[in-house]
Amino acid sequence: MKRLALALVVLGQAAVAAPETSARPVMALRMATTAPVPAPQTSAPVIQVQGRDAEPGANGRADRQGGGIGFSLRPFLRSSKAEKAARERQKLLARGAVCGDVALQGERIGAVSGAINGCGIADAVRLRSVAGVTLSETAVMDCRTAKSLKDWLVSTAKPALANSGGGLAALGVAAHYSCRTRNNQPGAKISEHGKGRAIDISAFHLADGRTISVLNGWDAGGTRNAMRLLHRGACGPFGTVLGPDADRYHLDHFHFDTARHRNGSYCR
Repeated sequence: MKRLALALVVLGQAAVAAPETSARPVMALRMATTAPVPAPQTSAPVIQVQGRDAEPGANGRADRQGGGIGFSLRPFLRSSKAEKAARERQKLLARGAVCGDVALQGERIGAVSGAINGCGIADAVRLRSVAGVTLSETAVMDCRTAKSLKDWLVSTAKPALANSGGGLAALGVAAHYSCRTRNNQPGAKISEHGKGRAIDISAFHLADGRTISVLNGWDAGGTRNAMRLLHRGACGPFGTVLGPDADRYHLDHFHFDTARHRNGSYCR
């Protein structure tokens, strides 16, 4: 009897210790459709920005009043000595400017008359430098021609020689205003030189002291391409462009003038 009672007790304990099972299938977990619960807000550190409080912006930098970085992007100002020197230079340039352009340095000489009928300039200037490039001799012309010379120097001549000998320093001027006929031929029409509308360039002087002449550089292997570029780039700023391939009168120089032609610039 005691053995039977002991057996019943053991069976009861085993039933209690056995894992619970269920005949129902395990349900798959459903995706949550509700918005996530926001994390508790924490107090952001306050950053001092030039004496004012600002909170970190989205980019991690201190924003001021809803945007803007918390430091100045203004460049450092030049010293007062440098500022004064720059102002003095501008005054000097302005004092020597002609045709209303500080890039054209020289003097205004007004009306120029010639000995031959048809020569002369109504309002002439005498240039000594253009766009920082010195002229080997001062050149007399009208403002239209002076501005065309500047356009060519800035757009073509200076860039073309920028990597040669430290860059272009001066132009060798072969001719400018001269009351004469074309190519000095008797009975020919008045040259554009006689009207202050032309300039002849015979050489290009580089910063390192070297010189590239039109006569020697036109077909030389090291300068041929640059010479062609200088010649071609003048077509547009000037109405007439003549070089060594034009005729025997221009073997040693470029002739530029501002005469306008019906079909555009005449370039040879």
